[in-house]
Amino acid sequence: MSDAPPLRKIIHVDMDAFFASVEQRDHPELRGKPVAVGGSSRRGVVAAASYEARVFGVRSAMPSVTAARRCPDLIFVKSRFDVYREVSGQIRAIFQRFTDAIEPLSLDEAYLDVTQDKQGIGSAVKIAKAIRAAIREETGLTASAGVSYNKFIAKLASDQNKPDGLCVILPEQGPEFVASLPVKRFHGVGPKTNEKMARLGIQTGADLREKDVAWLTAHFGSWGEGLFRMARGIDHRPVRSSRIRKSLGGERTYGEDKWSEGDLREALDGIVEIVWDRIAERQVRGRTVTLKVKFADFRQITRARSIEHAVASREEFSAIGHSLLTDILPVENGVRLLGLTLGSLERDEQEAKAATPVQQAFAFD
Repeated sequence: MSDAPPLRKIIHVDMDAFFASVEQRDHPELRGKPVAVGGSSRRGVVAAASYEARVFGVRSAMPSVTAARRCPDLIFVKSRFDVYREVSGQIRAIFQRFTDAIEPLSLDEAYLDVTQDKQGIGSAVKIAKAIRAAIREETGLTASAGVSYNKFIAKLASDQNKPDGLCVILPEQGPEFVASLPVKRFHGVGPKTNEKMARLGIQTGADLREKDVAWLTAHFGSWGEGLFRMARGIDHRPVRSSRIRKSLGGERTYGEDKWSEGDLREALDGIVEIVWDRIAERQVRGRTVTLKVKFADFRQITRARSIEHAVASREEFSAIGHSLLTDILPVENGVRLLGLTLGSLERDEQEAKAATPVQQAFAFD
């Protein structure tokens, strides 16, 4: 495998607690208070949480009753996705001032390739600073950004100094930056995979880097080569959009039937992670989420929910999936298979062309 990646200038922009921050912006009485976007009913699920709420352990996809128990002063507000989408459009317009190579992952998150930027600035750091300043001035919101030479490290970097932070990882710093991080920070490493890695003695990127491709493939199958590259800060993926499909989904069959709500929700979290990665990679949007459940006696059911707007984020996709799961709990029989699908897909209105890789030194400053 080639370890000489084409040098690119990639920025990953991630809005800070986007849905909740919009609500706090538009409702001054909510500022500085713990806020959850979503329903407060027994079957409700948190779609997003403010940083004040996160201090208490409130997170997206958490049942509302659990969130309220963890944070008795939590304020629930109804989602307003028409507003979130409008603000996302403002942010997208800011991106387009600098590049057409834009790969949105959701309403509040996107990759930008600024190897060849429209304004001829040449410095990815200066562009990231200008984007964050424009977002703050024009929307009243804050964004965090990661700047690096590939998508994998740029995404890790954007989370490094949240909220309202900027992190720059130069090409010569990439491998050691990855080595210093816990593997649970790596894109695609969910709770179950993290537990498996811990059992195998892998806690950090440095631990992962000690393993060769053969060992990783033996333990993680076809993902082994990808993990080998991750551990070395290698990622050749361009910033791009993808073709449309009618639906995207994933499912898993379990060696042991799952009965408890905790086990089922944890299993669903793993499927959300897998499916949303596929959705983001193919740049599609959809309005219908379908949960598939197969029981130990091979009886199979599906539950679906359609909404008026396209599912806006991983958090919303997860929240809907968990709400559908809530509808069938408690289960009277063990569950052997879970699946989740996003349907009623639409093509992104504007496809971003990947910038041509350029072998050049970075002009970060």
